[in-house]
Amino acid sequence: MWNMLDGDVEFPSDAGRRTERVAPVLPLFGGEADDSLMSWQERALCAQTDPEAFFPEKGGSTREAKKVCSGCEVRAECLDYALANDERFGIWGGLSERERRKLKRRAV
Repeated sequence: MWNMLDGDVEFPSDAGRRTERVAPVLPLFGGEADDSLMSWQERALCAQTDPEAFFPEKGGSTREAKKVCSGCEVRAECLDYALANDERFGIWGGLSERERRKLKRRAV
């Protein structure tokens, strides 16, 4: 799979089989591409496990995901991201959406 954030990528063009340059993809949340901005995700333990565990069905267990989060070195960055971006689904930084809402209410 191609990593479009690593700089310019060359793709062959159908017209005349010449190579054209494609600009790097910018982050989804606007602004310029910044390698340090999301680098914590590359070190996250959840990136090495089943993603479905972090998005359980309503009423499903969050135990497995929280266990992974408990040993993760970027747990704080993950939680900060979820709170800053109002993530409404899934386990982020070891907390469910309900737990993140409670945390936000206490902070106000």
